[in-house]
Amino acid sequence: MNLIASTSTFSFFTLISRVLGYIRDILIAIFLGTSLFADAFFVAFRLPNTFRRLFAEGTFNAAFIPSFAGTLVEDKEKADHFARNVFNLLFIILLLLVLIAEIFMPQLIYLIAPGFYKDPEKLKLAINLSRITFPFLFFICLASFFSAILNSYNKFAAAAAAPIILNVILIGSLFFSKWINISEVFTLSYAVSFAGLLQFLILLFFVRKNFKLILNIKVKIDDKIKFFFQKLIPSIFSSGVTQINILVGTIIASFQAGAVSYLYYADRVYQINLAVAGIAVGTVMLPELSKHVKNNSNDLITNLQNRALELCLFLSIPAGTALVLASEEIVTSLFGYGSFDYESVTNTAIALTFFAFGVPAFSILKIFSNFFFARNNTKLPFYLSVISVILNILISVLFFSKLGFVIIPIATSISSWINVALHFYFIKKQNLHNFDRIFIYKFPRMIFSTVVMGTILYLTLGFFSDKFDYNESWKIVYLFIIVSVNLLIYFFVSSFLGAFKLKDIKPR
Repeated sequence: MNLIASTSTFSFFTLISRVLGYIRDILIAIFLGTSLFADAFFVAFRLPNTFRRLFAEGTFNAAFIPSFAGTLVEDKEKADHFARNVFNLLFIILLLLVLIAEIFMPQLIYLIAPGFYKDPEKLKLAINLSRITFPFLFFICLASFFSAILNSYNKFAAAAAAPIILNVILIGSLFFSKWINISEVFTLSYAVSFAGLLQFLILLFFVRKNFKLILNIKVKIDDKIKFFFQKLIPSIFSSGVTQINILVGTIIASFQAGAVSYLYYADRVYQINLAVAGIAVGTVMLPELSKHVKNNSNDLITNLQNRALELCLFLSIPAGTALVLASEEIVTSLFGYGSFDYESVTNTAIALTFFAFGVPAFSILKIFSNFFFARNNTKLPFYLSVISVILNILISVLFFSKLGFVIIPIATSISSWINVALHFYFIKKQNLHNFDRIFIYKFPRMIFSTVVMGTILYLTLGFFSDKFDYNESWKIVYLFIIVSVNLLIYFFVSSFLGAFKLKDIKPR
């Protein structure tokens, strides 16, 4: 398997999805701004969407792929039998979960947005919208099962392209609501669940060549199934620690008007790098790494882990630097229109700046956790992630009254870097990874290339500072030009110094 080729395939469709996601969020910002309606919808969307990220962006893969891929190497029929049992159990569990959530939605909203109870109108709206959006969780988690099957066969395109459907449907729903003159938030909420159903059906279509689904509520729970679910619960927490930290931030932010929206928009901006540098690389490497571990191919394991970490850092370090330097220009260019006023731009940019410091950490965690997942160890990453979440909560709660919403991205970044340090300590202690000569040669050159790019970006932003005034009509064009030029500079300097060469990413 060619890591860069497979990652490029995954990243291509992911980037299309994220670009459409930005268009979606720009339209939501124009129509809803950071109003009561925006806060209520983002809470209603955050809950099922967090589960989507937890399942679709590595967590389910982390528990399922090592077991499925390992069995697939030995016997396809046994692998399919195992997969059907997992699907049928998931179907039953998710159906019950959705039904329970629909009944107890007021209590659930109290857990994730307790601050809304100060505003009865916002609370009622959030409950109603959440009941509409929550079925999305059922469909998207089952769709993620099909994605994991496809990824196990090194087929990444369909799984990566599926989220495009959500963004297309949500964008269409906004224009549809204007056309027939009905509430945008209710149209958006119904569109969320409808998009989940479409993704489920489309992935079911693509997976049929590799896996035949047989629905059966009488599931035989053997030792393999027990082992899988023992891994799944801790992997949900450990692989999705960044999303859990963000959900914790939403809970705390609900006590400050507009804060939920500030954090949502900031989260949307930095997620594009996480999708490529962390999720894409991690998703692509896990099936192959699991097979190498199963076959005890130590040289291949070392090479794949180094190349994956190398690619992750090559993408995330300059991205984090650029987001720190250009946060306000990015936010005003993407969202600074209509109901999204200057105060919203300023506060969202502050949140983005502090999230940006954690961008490399968010991505590294996706790679480091795979070192354990490929060896069927989900418990240790789980314990480390619990420490990270507790630390995040403590920092946020202790300083929220003094600093407000800004402490949430600060706490998320700090706790994530500590989580990286803990993962690295145990990786070295268990002798799971050694940096090879290629990585040691390239890493300082990546840093130098980033410094060059960051310096030029800083000077460029200063020269064009007047072009990013809130009322400037062409600011998005200037942002695109500046980002494109600096991206080319980074790649040119990196290539010149030998920090990165595409041919080196192919595992030998």
